[in-house]
Amino acid sequence: MTRLRVRYADTDRMGVVYYANYLVWFEVARTEWLRATGWSYREMERDGLTLPVIEAHCEYRQPARYDDEVDIAARATLLTPVRIRFDYEVTRPADATLAAVGYTVHAAVDAAGKPCRLPARVREMLA
Repeated sequence: MTRLRVRYADTDRMGVVYYANYLVWFEVARTEWLRATGWSYREMERDGLTLPVIEAHCEYRQPARYDDEVDIAARATLLTPVRIRFDYEVTRPADATLAAVGYTVHAAVDAAGKPCRLPARVREMLA
């Protein structure tokens, strides 16, 4: 779980979080999830693996606004030996309101940019 405070720069003219920022928050939560497993994106890339986003989806339920705190939960699921899906929930902890839900799908790609199998350590984390 990652907690952020909505910055003024995150909002649109109506004072609501700009829709694309949810995808940025998904990335923050995904990065922290990976770090919590003991393997950072930097280390993963150093080991020759990247996880580009090949699909993204977000459903906006209730608005988040300037200065709100939001919690972003990320959960990973192995889809295939070469694909992983992350599901996200964005909530406002002050009132337990679900602001958004979404997911991203990632392909495992080697240093040459070719699809590859997810390493055993990743598959084991998700089993």
